[in-house]
This record gives sequence, C-alpha cells and structure tokens, in this order.
Amino acid sequence: MTRTEPRTHAARTRRLVLALAAVVVLLVGVGVAVLVRPPASETPASPPPSEHPAADPARPAVHLTPERHWMNDPQRPFLLNGVWHYYYLYNGDYPDGNGTAWYHATSTDLVHWTDEGVAIDKYTNGLGDIWTGTAVVDHENTAGFGPDAVVAMVTQQSDGVQRQSLFVSQDGGYHFTPYDGNPVIDNPGVRDFRDPRLLWDDAHRRWVMALAEGDEIGFYTSPDLKDWTYRSGFTTAGLGVLECPDLFPMAVDGDPSRVRWVLAAGANGAAEGMTTGTAYWVGNWDGETFTPDDRQHQWLDHGADYYASVTWDDPRLSPEERLTTRYGIGWLNNWAYAGHVPGDEWHGGSDSIVRTIRLVDAGGRPSLRSTPVDGLSTLEGPAHRTGATTVAAGDVRELARAGSAAYRIRLDVAVDDLHGGELRVRIPRGASGAFTTVGYDPDAGQVFVARDADAIAAQMPDAYRAVRTAVVAPEDGRIHLDVIVDAASVEVFANGGAASLSMVSGSSGHPGGAVRIEASRGDVRVEDASLTPLREARVTRTAD
Repeated sequence: MTRTEPRTHAARTRRLVLALAAVVVLLVGVGVAVLVRPPASETPASPPPSEHPAADPARPAVHLTPERHWMNDPQRPFLLNGVWHYYYLYNGDYPDGNGTAWYHATSTDLVHWTDEGVAIDKYTNGLGDIWTGTAVVDHENTAGFGPDAVVAMVTQQSDGVQRQSLFVSQDGGYHFTPYDGNPVIDNPGVRDFRDPRLLWDDAHRRWVMALAEGDEIGFYTSPDLKDWTYRSGFTTAGLGVLECPDLFPMAVDGDPSRVRWVLAAGANGAAEGMTTGTAYWVGNWDGETFTPDDRQHQWLDHGADYYASVTWDDPRLSPEERLTTRYGIGWLNNWAYAGHVPGDEWHGGSDSIVRTIRLVDAGGRPSLRSTPVDGLSTLEGPAHRTGATTVAAGDVRELARAGSAAYRIRLDVAVDDLHGGELRVRIPRGASGAFTTVGYDPDAGQVFVARDADAIAAQMPDAYRAVRTAVVAPEDGRIHLDVIVDAASVEVFANGGAASLSMVSGSSGHPGGAVRIEASRGDVRVEDASLTPLREARVTRTAD
C-alpha cells in the first residue's frame, strides 16, 4: 500500500462484532392466530410459516437465519451464472469460542435461500479471523488468478490489529483459499482499519476501495487488487466510529443525466436521538475524492435494527437500469441489546428482508427510498381486506387474525382537518396481551414503532423500549404504510419508502389475537386496509 498523506484516526473500543462472550439470541415468536383459511383449492403448495417444528417456534418465516450458532454482518452479494452468492459473518463455535468466518448462501430470487456452508474459514493463515469485506468477480483477470475468479478482500484481526487480506475462489465462490501475499494492506498503526468495500472504476480502469478508519472513510485505488494507493479521506463528526462503508452511483428519479454518488456507512446516531444505523451522503465522486452536496447526513432506515447494510445492483440490466434501482439488506439486530434477546437454536438475530432502493428528488434534495423487494409478493396468500371506515377517537376496529407467523399489513390513512387523530395499529406478539404498535402521529408528522409492550420488552434494556420515529409528510392527503411482520420482527415502509423502520420485536411463541386499528386524540379515516399472510420462504439446508 502506498500512502500519500498522513492522517489521524479516532480511537475506539474494539467492536464486539465477533460474537465475544455476550449472549445473543434470536427472539421468540410465532406470529398470530388463524383468521380465515383459504379454500382447499387455493391453499398454497408450500407449508405456511405456522407449521414450524415445535422445537423451533422462534424461527422467522421470511428472513434468513443460520441453522444454528451465530450470525451478524451481511456481505454484498454478487451474481454469477444466474445465481446470487451472499455471505454473512458466522461464528460456528458460539457460544464457547470467538471469531467469525464467512458463511455462504445462494438464491435466484433474493427471497428463497440455500445454505452452502462456510466459504472462508477463520484462523487459517495466522492473521486472525474473518471480518467484513467484499467479494468481486474479476472478469478481466486483473489480479492474475484467472478470468472470473472470485476474489474476496476482507479484514482480518489478530491481537487487536486489523489488516486487509485477499482470499481467492476458483469454484465460483463456494470455497476460498488465502493469498500467499497477505496482508495486502498492513495496518499503518491505527486502531480502526476495516471493512473494505470494492468497486470497479471502468472510466479509470482500476479498482476503488472505501475503508472504515475511525471517524473517516479512506479511499484507495488499485490496478490488481493487490497493490493499493491511498487517494483521499472523508471525515465525519458526531457519528462515532464508522463501519461497513459503501460507495455507489445512482440516477435521481431514474434520469441518466442526473447521476449522483452515494457514500454510506454504519454509524452511531445517539447524538441525534437515534441508535446505530446506516448514514449516507449524496454527492460527487471524481475517481479519487468524494465531495458531498451537503455535509448533513441522512439515514437509510430510522428503526433500531438495520445495521452493517450493503447494497448492490443487477448486472443483467442495462447500464441505465443499473443506475435506477439497487437492492439492499441489513443485519436485523443491535449491539445495545443483542446479548439480552432470549432464544435457543441460533444467535445474532436475522437479516432484514431484501429491499429495493431508489434515489429520488425529495424537495430538491436527493434521498434514498426503500421498499420490499418485488419477489416477496410471490409468498402472499389471499388477503383479508376491509373497505373504507372511520375509527372514532378512542374506538378500536379489528382488522384480522393472521393464519401464519409472517404477514403483510397495508394501510391507506387520510390526514386532514376532519380526521386528524393518531393512528395506532396494534400487532399481537403472542399470549398475555403482548403487542407492538405501528402508527402515525399527524401532529408531529411522524411514523412510529413502539415495542415497549411486546413479549420481551420488560426484560430488555432501555434502548429496546425506546420509541423509534421517522418524519413523513402526507402525499395527496394520505399516509400509506406497508408493514412486514414476522415471528421476531416488524419492518415498516411509509409512503413508498419515504421512510423505513426495521425493528426486532419479540413474541411469546404462542398465538395472539387479531391485528387492531385504534384512534387516539381524534377520528382516523382508513381509506383501505388489508392483511395478507405470507407463506414460509424456508431456507434449504444442504450443509453442516
């Protein structure tokens, strides 16, 4: 690595990412009681999520989880021969041993997944375990490992020292071996030096890397993935130690004449009343330096549990289409309370559902929008729908009882002078009246999620019980909510992705009551409402 200028780096306590001694488990929860089963002729061929084995009531139905042991940070997928190859950090020695490897899963639709086993083992080359990085397909053989070799650049850490190493796969990403010349970037004497994110810069015919370095993102270039030159840095303030950076171009509103660059990173939002999440900036990238349009960051998700996120595009699309939409996925958990979440079979929570991401002009400021990936609709069963109705202040209306552990709630609510009450959607979280509330407060102009009354809230730290909010303005006098509920989570998408809130939400593992719509401080006009059960996207387990 060539360094062309000195820099300082913020110190920080070593992250607990590698499943240290903290006890983390996925929450319990099985969804809600049966409302109406479809006629036999309409019953889905695949088993519904409510048919989880009795020994595994907490297993999410539509979210990726390991069969056992520990999971955390997602790694950006790549497409090869029509198959998405995805990895996540995995500790197969949990809870008795530390350190993570890369676990491999494949998919053709980003909804159904197949376990492929550990692809990069930890502690194999004397440089420590395997942290976050990026796997790329080296189509042009720039690194000399052969055309279409899959090359992963990852952080390894040993005795608190973080370095960047290469691992190479000659079988399409199923198994990797370490490069003999590791580390390709040694530690320059700083504490935080990790999570390389790679992209190919076709205009300059070289690789670009974004690296998390304390409160700074460092940018490097290389012709061959082995020799790296430092080019510039982007320094932040008030966001703590950054992790898991990302850098990518997108066209505003799909307009190829308005291409902007997005720089994102895992960050700590405590200074502004948030928790950890993904902050981002929109600006210009000239091949060496990122210049933001505005130093004020935005948040990709306003929930408590969308961290270490990655985005990617689909190489099968045209160049213009690749700039219009991306996919995204995050770790659906939070280090503030991960060690307090009860469970049995595996630990570390789950991944979020895959979402589609667009860049739109939001009142003159380019902003990212997130919505559930289209493929999720293939899991939908017959919907229970209600017509337009007004819920009087203090009144309650029953929407439906779901017949599966996972389901989707869609609501259109009028926001006007006559119907200015606070909407509350009470989502059952098992027996004994436990529930999570999703709602909209028109006075504050905020969508919110409150889980202080769910099945595990009483035993969780204060950070879990905090209400999470996002400012969302009505569109054409309405607020639209699209809510994905699973056995252990609630993910909310408001007004076509103007805001999203991803939240762990614990359930007791027993059937609950019906989803209810409540009005507070005034009448609420519901223009349309539906509850749609989701069939289980069961992970195919082919590896130990």
